[in-house]
Amino acid sequence: MKILLCAVNAKYIHSNLAVYSLRSYAIHKLNYAGMEVSDDIQLGLAEYTINQKTEEILAELYKQKPEVLAFSCYIWNWKIIQELLCEIPKILPDTQLWLGGPEVTFHAEQILKMYPQIFGIMTGEGEETFCEILERYHNAESRNNIPGTVTAEGNYGQPKTVDLNTIPFYYEELTEKELQDFQHKIIYYESGRGCPFRCSYCLSSLEKRVRLRDFSLVQRELQFFLDRKVAQVKFIDRTFNCDHIHAKQIWKFLLQRDNGITNFHFEISADLLDEEELDILSQMRPGLVQLEIGVQTTNPETMKAIHRNASLEKLKGNVAHIFQFRNIHQHLDLIAGLPYEDFQSFGNSFEQVYQMHPDQLQLGFLKVLKGSDMEKCAEGFGMKFLSTPPYEILSTSWLSFQEVLKLKRIEEMVELYYNSGQFAHTLPILKTLFSSSFEMFSQLAEYYEKKGYHISQPARIYRYDILLHFAEETDPEHADLWAELLTFDLYLRENMKSRPEFAPDIQKYRKAMQEFRGKNAPASIDSRSHLEPFCFPVWENQTMKELICQKEAEKQVRFLLFDYQKRNPLNQEAGYQVAFSISEQEIF
Repeated sequence: MKILLCAVNAKYIHSNLAVYSLRSYAIHKLNYAGMEVSDDIQLGLAEYTINQKTEEILAELYKQKPEVLAFSCYIWNWKIIQELLCEIPKILPDTQLWLGGPEVTFHAEQILKMYPQIFGIMTGEGEETFCEILERYHNAESRNNIPGTVTAEGNYGQPKTVDLNTIPFYYEELTEKELQDFQHKIIYYESGRGCPFRCSYCLSSLEKRVRLRDFSLVQRELQFFLDRKVAQVKFIDRTFNCDHIHAKQIWKFLLQRDNGITNFHFEISADLLDEEELDILSQMRPGLVQLEIGVQTTNPETMKAIHRNASLEKLKGNVAHIFQFRNIHQHLDLIAGLPYEDFQSFGNSFEQVYQMHPDQLQLGFLKVLKGSDMEKCAEGFGMKFLSTPPYEILSTSWLSFQEVLKLKRIEEMVELYYNSGQFAHTLPILKTLFSSSFEMFSQLAEYYEKKGYHISQPARIYRYDILLHFAEETDPEHADLWAELLTFDLYLRENMKSRPEFAPDIQKYRKAMQEFRGKNAPASIDSRSHLEPFCFPVWENQTMKELICQKEAEKQVRFLLFDYQKRNPLNQEAGYQVAFSISEQEIF
């Protein structure tokens, strides 16, 4: 009998840890019990993406002709899975269909009524449930009455939870070809399940206790990744540092075994970090670790309504502490559409997070997930949200749909101009022209709309041109400064083959640049470097007034040498140094 576990991922670089865990656990447990899975039951995996055509996925499934087909369901793939559910019975009429995952765990009976072609739904944690389903198929027994499942015959209660230490290491069983495929994907890893907190918008809060995998197993499995020099391992643990001993053991291990290549991603609560954890983090190689920190809101009334008890002051202090290390990428999250948060309040939350200098600021929108406490309270908060995945907020008692649309445009500006990291020196100076960073991005969004600029324009230089025009329109008096700031940001990121139109004219500097090259080439000047003149010291951490004053006082042109072989591992900016300088009188 051929049983196929099927995942439909959001992107090619993603993978689905759930199907790997179910397969590994089933093979281990059922073989141990004397049931030869490889002979009696062929247990396979199939992974696709939501960007593939439904017809293409159908064709691949038909080739495999499984007798049992189980889909892993989430908000990002539920639409395409629903399409597949309608078509699969037409080409594989004898295949029994099962579903599992958070998207179908809640309201399972309703889903079965909508799609009677589904035999059953696995709810909640699936390893033990899936094993019992396999045994029933193997023994030709009824698949009803299995704990943790819902079928047309009834709902059979909560699933059995699994001891995490009994789950085999899923990646160890991959073939060499499968391992090679993973070199181009994000590796997901789990060292714990559950979350001690009760955030009302999150499904992780439904499990009241945290279960951890023994460190003896974790270190052996992390060494597997390190030995193979994988690019990134993303821990999917919710609130990774809720258990201090567990977190310190893993971080110390990574510090000691760093291979100089692999990056590890953790989702943490920054306010929980203690002095020892901060000390360990301070010693990390730049790029070894990155942290995702959910702030969500700074409104006290909102925090209370969503059951968040984080200390905002501790969070700010620890984020600032880590920022000073200059070795860890910090990704901070906000959620728009939460109760008691209106447009102005969200703007205040945004401003407070922006001032923490995150490497990335994710402006997300509330998703009213099935089974969450937020779903139960949504009507009382006046929440209107999409009826289909991703169930994203449309309006609340405090936030109109028009304001949500405005926040959407602001989010696009933050992604293009802040999170891209391409304007790291221009934005801080530009911000001084506005009452707040939130106002700056709001005005930039309106400028895009007014001018009819395209968000999806692929040419990166397009963004620089627009920001220059926006800055010049806002502050026409200092057009030369804006041009130099953007030129500096551009050459920090990439060695341009063609010179951008907004970059200052360098014809009058040709002689001085040729003389420098003649004296230093090829030791310090080659195709992997770039020499650029600047009248303003735009690379120095100065205010707009200081930059202007220094230019006027010194009247010098400095030539920066960008070295693209020496990039910052955190932001990928090129190394640079002042190669030489000349006075303005020497130019003529």
